[in-house]
Amino acid sequence: MTGTVTSRAPRLRRVLGIPATRGHGRFITGNLIDSLGNGMLLPLGLLYFTTVRDLPIAAVGAAVTAGQLAALPVVFVAGRVMDRHGPRRLTVIANAVSAAGFLSFLLAERPWQVAAAYLLVQSGINSYYTAQRTLILHAAPAAQTRGWFAFTGSLRNIGIGVGALLAAGTLALFGTAALTWLVVTAAPLYLLAAFCFARVPTSPPPQSAPGEPTSEEKAAVARSETGEMRRYLLLVTCNVPFVLSQAMLSVLIAVYATETLGLPAWSASVLLVVNTAMVSTLTSPLTAHAAPRQPRHTMALGMTLLVCAMPAFAAPALPGAGLPAWPALITAIVLFSLAEIYYSPAVSELSVTLTPSAARGSRQSLYQLSWSAGNIAAPALFTGLLDAHAVLPWTVQGVACLVALAAIPALKSPAAQGGRKQA
Repeated sequence: MTGTVTSRAPRLRRVLGIPATRGHGRFITGNLIDSLGNGMLLPLGLLYFTTVRDLPIAAVGAAVTAGQLAALPVVFVAGRVMDRHGPRRLTVIANAVSAAGFLSFLLAERPWQVAAAYLLVQSGINSYYTAQRTLILHAAPAAQTRGWFAFTGSLRNIGIGVGALLAAGTLALFGTAALTWLVVTAAPLYLLAAFCFARVPTSPPPQSAPGEPTSEEKAAVARSETGEMRRYLLLVTCNVPFVLSQAMLSVLIAVYATETLGLPAWSASVLLVVNTAMVSTLTSPLTAHAAPRQPRHTMALGMTLLVCAMPAFAAPALPGAGLPAWPALITAIVLFSLAEIYYSPAVSELSVTLTPSAARGSRQSLYQLSWSAGNIAAPALFTGLLDAHAVLPWTVQGVACLVALAAIPALKSPAAQGGRKQA
């Protein structure tokens, strides 16, 4: 009986698309704990400072934006730290900084102090994501890289969802008076995550050690590095529409559904639950069994689905269309979620494998900048477009995704480098 159960476990894991997890418990636990803290605390910052500290919402919003903007250059500092000390140590430092940032909420009573607290929080987040993809490359077996990107994406969605549910349940039972206790309880989770990541065994991919190059070889290397940088910058640029699309869920959906379409306040939560459930449960199996083998092709598939989702979101608001809102929104969120399922693991994999130097901190800081800058720009961009016309955010975003889709084929390597098959 025991032998039968043992033989079924690997088979079930293969069906679900889950990579071999033996020996990776600390890495898995660290990802879950970090995302649990994010789910509990990140959505509550504005609420904490406007209720517990009784600060005006406009002042809090400006302070949060100022802190996040001030933290943008941290991605480049984090890249240098990662190149010198490796992704594991940077991940540990990032979680410690996040813990300090959230605990500083307890001391912040003025807008400038709120900005300083968010500078710490965002610095930790930016540093963590600068290191995370390279850490996966160093911690996971080379043959299972994409599977681990998909699996960690699922873990993060599960952790964020559970954290948000815990926070919502606590607030429902005890009211906003529990906000301080949520901060006190959840912030140390980042220290626990740091402890887990500090004990993750890593094995950096082997690096070749050539002899002293000739002047002709140096010139060839310089030309190659220029081409590699152009391709990597193209990847970063193609990723910006996806980043903005992800920000739509938190920035735009609630306002659009309630104020534009006249749906109940809980409607946005339903759409978010659908998205979280699909991404958490389907990313690993679809990545393992349905995604194209080349990550560049999988990126294109995800972006195509995203292009299709934008008109579906806009359809109920089209003048004179008279389309029912719920069927259109459910169709849109399913397409949107499938786009995330296919695109996210593929672009994460390409971000560390597109070129020989892609996993270095200097490249990862550029890639993370697309996420950090996009998330900061999204609120002003989408609320301004929505104010101009209800269909405009979806139209602009659809065009941006279409442009990115057209550019993705240019990511293909002009030639195999170092004998390794390129995307």
